[in-house]
Amino acid sequence: MPSPVPLAGKRVAVLIEDLFEDSELIVPRDVLVRAGAQVVVVGPLAGRAYAGKHGQHVTADRAAAGTQASEFDAVVIPGGFAPDKMRLRHPMVDLVRDAMAAGKPVAAICHGPQVLINANVLRGRTLTCWPSIAVDVKNAGGRYVDKPVVEDGNLITSRKTADLTQFTDALVRQLAATH
Repeated sequence: MPSPVPLAGKRVAVLIEDLFEDSELIVPRDVLVRAGAQVVVVGPLAGRAYAGKHGQHVTADRAAAGTQASEFDAVVIPGGFAPDKMRLRHPMVDLVRDAMAAGKPVAAICHGPQVLINANVLRGRTLTCWPSIAVDVKNAGGRYVDKPVVEDGNLITSRKTADLTQFTDALVRQLAATH
């Protein structure tokens, strides 16, 4: 008898914009799919291919406008330069804010917390990020720590590509524990 798929029936939104850090989108997406989750890539425009910093192209399945947090069990925010663009897109910020408010796992790596800053959800939360935005996290009321992965309730954060194993392990564990 095959072993049960830990994330069967789970839906995860992975946010995308141009200049995403290739591995920080592709690795979590692939790990989630292998674990049985349905991954939906959400960008500014559905059907558009977005370019990663290192040449990967990934097409958005859905547009952020009209996408609701209630449709998903978790949200992933990859890093790179994309979060600086995402944070200016109100539907993407609203999606993240609503997922955080609902207590759904929200996982952000590298520059991903820039979207959390604009969603105004970091006050009193402990997290990590790429060092260059640590002061921004602190100014938004977050407590910055320099660790490979930080879990503060439903918020999962990591610093960089080298932390992807710990990041995806935490995400899969939290998502498997949700009902």
